Amino acid sequence: MNTAKEEVKSLLNTLPEDCTLEDVQYHLYVIEKIQKGISRAKTEGTLSQEEVERNFSRWASQ
Repeated sequence: MNTAKEEVKSLLNTLPEDCTLEDVQYHLYVIEKIQKGISRAKTEGTLSQEEVERNFSRWASQ
């Protein structure tokens, strides 16, 4: 896994030269959320598409 500094360097290399600080903040936010989601999926598990559809059907019919 990359360090935070390496992640930021990689991000800055992929963004256009005319990006704003707001653009950088947004992309860092998205990266953080994705990393947290992956970590959570590893520790708590995931649901199959079938399970999600079944749960959604129950929720939508209430």
